Amino acid sequence: MGIATGIRKHASKIAIGERHVSSWAAKLSEATEELPQAPMRRVEKDGLDMSTAWAIIGIFTILGLSAVYMMSLILIPLTLAIVVGMILGMLAEKLSKLGVPRITNAVILSSAVALVIFLVASSLAGPLATLANEGPAFFEKTLNRLMPYLERIRWLHITPQTFQGGPMSADKLLENTGNILHVVSANLTPALIQALIFFAALLLFLAGRVNLRKSIIMVFRTRSQRLAAIRVINGVEQVLGFYFATASLIYVCLGVVMTVIAYAGGLPSPVLWGFFAFLSSFVPYLGITMMTLAIAIAGILTHDSLLFGLIPAAAFFSVHLVMENLIFPAVMGRRLEINPFVVFIAILFWTWMWGAVGAMLALPLSLIVMTIIDELVIEEKVQPQLPK
Repeated sequence: MGIATGIRKHASKIAIGERHVSSWAAKLSEATEELPQAPMRRVEKDGLDMSTAWAIIGIFTILGLSAVYMMSLILIPLTLAIVVGMILGMLAEKLSKLGVPRITNAVILSSAVALVIFLVASSLAGPLATLANEGPAFFEKTLNRLMPYLERIRWLHITPQTFQGGPMSADKLLENTGNILHVVSANLTPALIQALIFFAALLLFLAGRVNLRKSIIMVFRTRSQRLAAIRVINGVEQVLGFYFATASLIYVCLGVVMTVIAYAGGLPSPVLWGFFAFLSSFVPYLGITMMTLAIAIAGILTHDSLLFGLIPAAAFFSVHLVMENLIFPAVMGRRLEINPFVVFIAILFWTWMWGAVGAMLALPLSLIVMTIIDELVIEEKVQPQLPK
């Protein structure tokens, strides 16, 4: 009993001590709140600090662009494979819903892409070889046909003697033919390497597309970030797939119309002109400009009259103008509108970085950036109100 009584006394003393400690803590916190709060010092940055920060950003930007340019041998086929894989993503989803395994989807789609490229290359091999063999005669014929019109422009100071000597002469061009063939043969091996990288990357991307999506989504920790990643990935695939599927159908119609124009205008190889019209339409502004100039030159060489020679080029330009400004916006709607100036700058930039392939990738990359900005920065998506 004495031990129990002692334990109860000690417990009561401990409880009293705890009450005193809690009261002292409350008084201390009240006194601390009554003390004047010292204002937080705001670190002000002067002009030198801002210049240093922007200089560091500029240095890293230049280094990044230099790396993109120097690694073009690898980055071009990888970027092209990712873009093509995203375009084929919707088709891969439909095949998966039909019960086709993912690896089979990848093999089927990548083989279809390889078959299309092979058919295009084989169809172009004959005309390009003929053009290379008849290059000097074609140049001389073009020169003789255009010389009367060039002589009328006096400020150019172009005479027949201009092309008889110097770097613009036919003899000089024939001498440089060997150098051109050497450049083509030197670039053939890197082109084959890039082709192998492209097909391997496309096959692996299509096979592991779903797992790659999951890995990217699970990188983010919060639920809102993961939902944003899902929206961005789905939006990019839908925009690229919808745009290029619709654009391909429209440009196929343009190619058929160009074939009819070339046939009616007396141009050689009408089917080849139609194919070039289809292919060049995927490069906005620059593609249509080069195509119109090529048709104009071919028409002038075919017909004796300048007016009749320019009719096929004018017809093609008019049809393309109607399709781009009336049919294309009506089918696409305002959801895929991009500022033309931004697209033009993107084409110039990627052409400077990666050449002709960069010009073709400028529009897909612009669509990807536009979709990301649209999903994350500009517009707050209105969430549907669930019933209570």
